Amino acid sequence: MSLNTPRRSALSDQVIDAVRQQIVSGAWPVGSRIPTEPELVEQLGVARNTVREAIRALAHNGLLDIRQGAGTFVVATSELAGVMQRRFAEADPQHIAELRSALEAEGARLAAHRRTDADLLQLDLLLERRELAWESGEVGRFVEADATLHLAIVQASHNEVLTALHADLGDVLRDFLRFDVGEELREERYIEHAAMVEAIRRQDAEGAAREAGSYATGCRGVRRTGR
Repeated sequence: MSLNTPRRSALSDQVIDAVRQQIVSGAWPVGSRIPTEPELVEQLGVARNTVREAIRALAHNGLLDIRQGAGTFVVATSELAGVMQRRFAEADPQHIAELRSALEAEGARLAAHRRTDADLLQLDLLLERRELAWESGEVGRFVEADATLHLAIVQASHNEVLTALHADLGDVLRDFLRFDVGEELREERYIEHAAMVEAIRRQDAEGAAREAGSYATGCRGVRRTGR
């Protein structure tokens, strides 16, 4: 991960790009603490001031959160995701649910038309992972598995703009799901997703959109049940 040493301004941009790549690639996931300043100096082969400048820039853009005495943490995967997180932190949960419904219904509709065999294999894998996460009883694990499945459905639409928007809203949607699920997984609130994946498999666009939209519209206490 060592960098060349061009003039100062270009070097700062290189450090920003290198750190951003670690975040975007998932090497430094949201919620994790990034290496310390001395560690980054050693890894990147640049001066401490250059590292500090880059970290401050990424914190200003919303990707990082500098916490005095604790370290620097990843809070978003892109500048837009950081903006989304701040902008909608206090939004009405029902409004977030309606946004999710609109995005995921259209994503599922397009996925039914455009999905590939590889997409279907991925959806089957993530559907099974989601069900196992539910059986574990771990809220955090289930939220992550559910969010990953829904993102994969949107990715199967092969619409890069829709996929990027959904990904940038990922933290907002996860926060909504955590609110909606509550502090524990309850059997009567389980929503099966096999019908949605099956509709995509059959290339039933309207059925897939209907399933995806209905999953997303509920707020806490207003959810479909059944397995």
